[in-house]
Amino acid sequence: MAAGARRGCPLREDSCSRLASQSNVYGLAALGGAGARGLLAATLKGQVTHFRYQALRPKLRPVARELQFTYIPVDAEIVSIDTFSKSPPKRGLVVGITFIKDSGDKASPFLNIYCDYEPGSEYNLDSIAQSCLNLELQFTPFQLYHAEVHAGNQPETVFLLSGNDPCIHLYKENEGLHQFEEQPVQNLFPELQDLPSNVLWLDICNMPSSGRRLTAFGCQSGDLRVAQVDQASREVLQTWSIQQDGPISRVLVFRLPSCLEGPPAPSGPAGEQGYSVLVTSTLELSVVYRDILSQGLADQLILPCSDQYDSVLCALVTDVDFDGAPEILLGTYGQELLCYKYEEAGAPGAGEASAGGFQLLWRRSFPSPLLSMEYVDLTGDGLCELAVVCLKGLHVLQHSLTQTAQCLLERLRQEVARRASRSPVPQRLPDASTAGEVAEE
Repeated sequence: MAAGARRGCPLREDSCSRLASQSNVYGLAALGGAGARGLLAATLKGQVTHFRYQALRPKLRPVARELQFTYIPVDAEIVSIDTFSKSPPKRGLVVGITFIKDSGDKASPFLNIYCDYEPGSEYNLDSIAQSCLNLELQFTPFQLYHAEVHAGNQPETVFLLSGNDPCIHLYKENEGLHQFEEQPVQNLFPELQDLPSNVLWLDICNMPSSGRRLTAFGCQSGDLRVAQVDQASREVLQTWSIQQDGPISRVLVFRLPSCLEGPPAPSGPAGEQGYSVLVTSTLELSVVYRDILSQGLADQLILPCSDQYDSVLCALVTDVDFDGAPEILLGTYGQELLCYKYEEAGAPGAGEASAGGFQLLWRRSFPSPLLSMEYVDLTGDGLCELAVVCLKGLHVLQHSLTQTAQCLLERLRQEVARRASRSPVPQRLPDASTAGEVAEE
């Protein structure tokens, strides 16, 4: 166990599916929405695998099958894949795939957008895979990302594609023509103009209570930029930037617990405080810039030991221990999954850091480098699974039902106790035997 790691990984591996060939850091996408469930994993040899859990008696079983997407040549190298469900009141699943075709003396890059407009087929993956808009690109594609914006009176989800131009390209649906088309990115995302270098990773977080958004991106040159934008006027309200020594592999905007929030920033209400940015690097320690709206990029917290397992290639920020506070998961080329949690000063295990900081909770080894991750409910039981794409396959890790049931029981006991303290009528607390019954259910 590495220095600082104090616990074992609470997740156990449920399945491992071998991929036809190697994937990459942009090769995993979760299928969202009520009409589709599962994951799409793309490989460098032009193949896309649909992974899901299927009800096969007497229990759910993992199923992985290759999807035949049209207009992807057999010699194509898939670069990135992304999916989204259209913003209501629209219906339908949209899949975007970028690839490079070997045309002999030159490489030809393309973006394929798949979407079926026939009623009843909007979420049918086999039908969607045959309904293709093929767009030839004049640049090498990198990350394909989707974001929701308000275009007029309705929310709209669009594709954003980074490349080696270096630019961010915007693709928006033309509802009248039933197809997607490229539009100037400055129309909806003025903060994505005049880029300092090739963008390797982009993340956008909408802040509903203020009608604003935070956009963060990291570049191959080591440049990091964060911007606060008014959604209605498209005005860039604030911009912060800094340069690191090596390429930035991942940036993620997230919120730390309310207890960590600072005083209200002059530019926004107190309800919008606590937004932070995780930045991972191929060469340096991973860091968190805390409370961006109040502190900009001045309050930096280091993730200890995050540079000891080779480059960090992927990351997630999510609550994996169900305590309401997020954990940071880092996947490394050195075959390690690292889990960090913020601990306040004086908390057990917080060390001597007077202001608190992130601590390494646990790490887990994999048989090959980690490329990408998703934390999503694959089984439909309300409990998320952790999907990890490595060089040699797709691993799915699940929570222990017994431990989850015990956590749920403790939450119920706390809630009953809270209500009992307010009510003159005594209420019965659940006993420990209930945990077994909950786990069985």
